[in-house]
Amino acid sequence: MRVVIVGSTGYGGLELIRLCEAHPQLEIGALVSTSVAGEALGDVFPHLRPLELPFTPLSVEAIATAGEVVFFATPAGVSSEWVPQLLSRGLICIDLSGDFRLPDGEVYREWYGRETATDDELARAVYGLSEWERIAVREAQLVANPGCYPTATLLALLPLLQQKFIVPETVVIDAKSGVSGAGRTAQLPLLFTEVNDNLRPYKVDRHQHIPEIEHTCQRVTGESLNVSFTPHLIPMSRGICCTVYASLVSGTTPSDIRDVYRDRYGTEPFVRLRPQGEWPQTKDVTGSNYCDIAFQVDQRTGRVIIFSVIDNLIKGAAGQAVQNLNIRMGWPETMGLSSSPLYV
Repeated sequence: MRVVIVGSTGYGGLELIRLCEAHPQLEIGALVSTSVAGEALGDVFPHLRPLELPFTPLSVEAIATAGEVVFFATPAGVSSEWVPQLLSRGLICIDLSGDFRLPDGEVYREWYGRETATDDELARAVYGLSEWERIAVREAQLVANPGCYPTATLLALLPLLQQKFIVPETVVIDAKSGVSGAGRTAQLPLLFTEVNDNLRPYKVDRHQHIPEIEHTCQRVTGESLNVSFTPHLIPMSRGICCTVYASLVSGTTPSDIRDVYRDRYGTEPFVRLRPQGEWPQTKDVTGSNYCDIAFQVDQRTGRVIIFSVIDNLIKGAAGQAVQNLNIRMGWPETMGLSSSPLYV
C-alpha cells in the first residue's frame, strides 16, 4: 500500500518516514512539504540517504494519485482544510494533529484559538487510541491520532475509571515532556540555552490536551470529570513521563488495581505493566511503541499514584499512527513496530 506523508519535515513526519520505510506492507508514494518542496529528501536530511524521494507541494490531485493512505503530521489548522477533500476521493486519512480529536467545534475553537472542520466532518473522525478503539478504527476512513500527553495519561487512567476504583474529580496529572514535543519550528523558549539545565511548567491550565483527556474519559467510561493537568518541559529530546494522582474509592486494594490492569492490558503487545515496586523511566521506551505503566497505593492518604511513560514521537505520534493503520487494514498490529527500545 502506498502512503503519503504530509508535513514530512517535522519530527513526527521524520519518524513516519523511518517507520513506513521499514514496514513490509508500505511504500512511500510521496512526501509533502511546503517549506522544502522540490528538494530531495537526502539533501535535506542526509541521514535518510540513499532514499531518493523528492518533497512535493501540497496538492489534492497529487496526493490522490500518489497513495491510498495519507498521514497528516502537520500543525493545527492544516488537516481540517485538506482532509475533507481527500476523504471525498476515497483516501484513508490518519491525522496526527489535533484538528479532529474534539467532536465539538466550539470546544476546539476555545482551546486551539482557530477555526476547524465542520461538525459533520468532525463527526466522521474516529479517535485512534489503539488499545481502546480497535473496533471503530477497523472501519474508519478518518482516524484522529491521539496527542502524546493524552496517550500516556489515558492508558493509565481509563482502566481504573472504568471500574470506578478512583474518584473522578480528584484526578491530578503531572506530566513532563522532552523538547521534541513542541515541534521543529525555531522558538526562543526552545533554544538550547533556554532549555538546558532548566525545568519549567508551561500552558498551565490552558493546554489543548485537557479537553481531549476529559472528553475521552467521559466517552469511554461514562465518568464526567475535570482534570488538573500541568505539563512541564524537561531538557531532553524525547520522552514523556506522566504521574497521575487520584483518590481511591473506599475498599479498593492494590491487588484490585493490579488485576484490572492485567485484565485490560495483559495481552496488549505495546502496554507493559511493571512489577510492583519497579518504576518506569523514559529511557525504557525510547524509540519504541511501548507504554510502560506502574502504580503505588499510598495507604496513608488513600490515593493511588500511577506512572506512565512513552516516547512522544512513537507511541505518542508516528508509532500509534502506524499501529492504527495496521488495525485498519487487518494486518498484525505489531507489523513494522516490533523494534526494541533504544537504551543509549
